[in-house]
Amino acid sequence: MVFLNTFKTAEHGRYDAALELGHLVLHRHATPNGREAERETDLFASAFLMPRASIIAQGMRSPSFSDLVQLKSIWKVSVAALNRRLHDVGMTTDWHYRMTCIELGKRDRTNEPNGISRETSQVLPKVFSKLYEEKVSRSDVAHSLSIPRAELEQLMFGLTITAIDGGGKGTSQAGRAQLRLVEAK
Repeated sequence: MVFLNTFKTAEHGRYDAALELGHLVLHRHATPNGREAERETDLFASAFLMPRASIIAQGMRSPSFSDLVQLKSIWKVSVAALNRRLHDVGMTTDWHYRMTCIELGKRDRTNEPNGISRETSQVLPKVFSKLYEEKVSRSDVAHSLSIPRAELEQLMFGLTITAIDGGGKGTSQAGRAQLRLVEAK
């Protein structure tokens, strides 16, 4: 399982997911490690999210910062990632790349311009639905992962439907909310 930091922008979350995929694909046995592994996974993530042919097809040579803000929506990446990819594929000069980096440095990195909505897992709800059918509880899953159930719930917050743990104790009839039908006239 790969868990992503949800405090980052959605664009950075997508890039982090691609980085982790790169580690799984490229470094199955955790070799190499360190800087070389990070460099390889960065190249993988960049090419995975912004294929060279797709970047070149846009024909954008030395785009302005506002052009990058508009164009990033094609690949759903950050302006910084797009700037780097354009430089890597030879669509911008070293000078233009550095000037855009300086412009980015002046801005709030926690607030991506023209931000995208965060993507959610389509798999986890299906997995937990199937586990529920098989009478496997979230507590069982947490136990198999050797983490407290509360931590599992925190890691999955916003990814699946989260139930409130009632501790398995029934509620007395007196403690239950009373529901009644109200008809509109």
